[in-house]
Amino acid sequence: MFELTNKVAVITGAGSGIGQAIASLFAKQGGHVVILDVDREAARATGDSIQRNGGRAISLSCDVSNSGEVRKVFQTIDSELRRIDILVNNAGIAHVGNVANTSEEDFDRIYNVNVKGVFLCSQAAIGIMLRQNKGVILNMASIVSWIGVPDRFAYTMSKGAVLTMTRAIAVDYMKNNIRCNCICPARVHTAFVDGYVAKNYAGREMEVLKELADYQPLGRMGTPEEVAALALYLCSDESSFVTGQAYPIDGGVLVT
Repeated sequence: MFELTNKVAVITGAGSGIGQAIASLFAKQGGHVVILDVDREAARATGDSIQRNGGRAISLSCDVSNSGEVRKVFQTIDSELRRIDILVNNAGIAHVGNVANTSEEDFDRIYNVNVKGVFLCSQAAIGIMLRQNKGVILNMASIVSWIGVPDRFAYTMSKGAVLTMTRAIAVDYMKNNIRCNCICPARVHTAFVDGYVAKNYAGREMEVLKELADYQPLGRMGTPEEVAALALYLCSDESSFVTGQAYPIDGGVLVT
């Protein structure tokens, strides 16, 4: 079960965090992973780690908000591997602010990566999947796709769009054997979180990390590996009857 043997899986933002965990797990399950990240060195490091552990990986630099880069990268993937079985739209950025203090520049930056990036990569992959008459797209949404969280106006906007794009793609391509779902995590403990806390709350790191953990009723943040395990299910043949759905992985946030 949950094998991805010989399946080509493209994962954006796979140079670190959740994307890196997904790429590593998919490779372990037999997939041929394509690691895309705006940070070329981070992408290469993820790919090298997978290869050292006997997996297959290609690492490519890509800014998902740049249509020219996306088009070129997906043409390269198609030319070299001749197929894309799975696309995981994981690349994303965060922003703290409400509607009054969010600048237009920050709003556009969030939109370009979190919304436009999903659009561009999905559009590029769909053409290849239509040729195959098969494929899976998995988007990374958030619990803020459903609920309001203080000071996350632009981020919430973007993740709401990810949820609705997921459902639109699912409806449009059901007859083409292309599935599309999304994952909606609560807070996940990554190196990015540690760096953000250290930068903005110097001297209060442990206190702030505890606050972040306590937000989830289970009393902790999730791990990238837990999100990766859910991603594996949704991208494997075991979930072949699932499309257009949003899966929370939230430590109980949405039921309290």
